[in-house]
Amino acid sequence: MVRRTQRGYIFLNPRAMDFFKEWESIANDVVVLLRAEAGRVPYDRALSDLIGELSTRSKDFRVRWAAHNVRFHRTGTKHFHHPMVGALTLNYEALELPADSGQIIFVYTAEPDSASQQALDLLASWSATPAEVPEGSPTKPS
Repeated sequence: MVRRTQRGYIFLNPRAMDFFKEWESIANDVVVLLRAEAGRVPYDRALSDLIGELSTRSKDFRVRWAAHNVRFHRTGTKHFHHPMVGALTLNYEALELPADSGQIIFVYTAEPDSASQQALDLLASWSATPAEVPEGSPTKPS
């Protein structure tokens, strides 16, 4: 599951501290969300395995897990440093899926016409075919 992979990345990949400009806050948020999920589904084997792996391989995770903090984040702003486009400031909102209890989608957006929006547009253009690149885009071939 993608969300579990990301949580492992935050604690087990040394590049995460460069990517997430507010790594301490992100790390705290991840542990809080994991603790809430563990309370909601205490017999989820994959979740238990993830928590066990993070506990044995990351001191940063262990310290935060031992604090027993639980709170929910519904909206906010996160700052990233992407290796290709640099600084990104993105607003986020958590959307719960009523038909699938426990599933949450986090939607990230940039302010219109901001440097972050331009950086996201550039990243998106790299995966688009020439026909999909919007007219007037700096990356649209002539």
